[in-house]
Amino acid sequence: QVQLVESGGGLVQAGGSLRLSCAASRLPFSNYAMAWFRQAPGKGRLFVSAITRSGGATSYADSVKGRFTISRDNAKNTVYLQMNSMKSEDTAIYYCAAGGLGSLASNSERDYALWGQGTQVTVSS
Repeated sequence: QVQLVESGGGLVQAGGSLRLSCAASRLPFSNYAMAWFRQAPGKGRLFVSAITRSGGATSYADSVKGRFTISRDNAKNTVYLQMNSMKSEDTAIYYCAAGGLGSLASNSERDYALWGQGTQVTVSS
């Protein structure tokens, strides 16, 4: 069974940093674009960042540009999200997702068929 498992969430103070990881198993990882989405309490799930299968192209939500960095290691079947200068509004459950449009760093949920269970990130002000 294909699995995406997120880790690295937790509690951080405003201005601090966290690094999320998402490890894939039983998946031809290097064929898939990968993305991070997040869902804050009482709100819908929103796009954060995406990366193409080669890692050659990335995309970011305006709210995280300049603060977050997505990367991947195809040898380790893992995608990362480095989050710096964190704000209280970054508090959410963060989900990683794998998509079939490998050459496109899409910001649409519809382009991602496989999802992890999520990891909680809480930023205290």
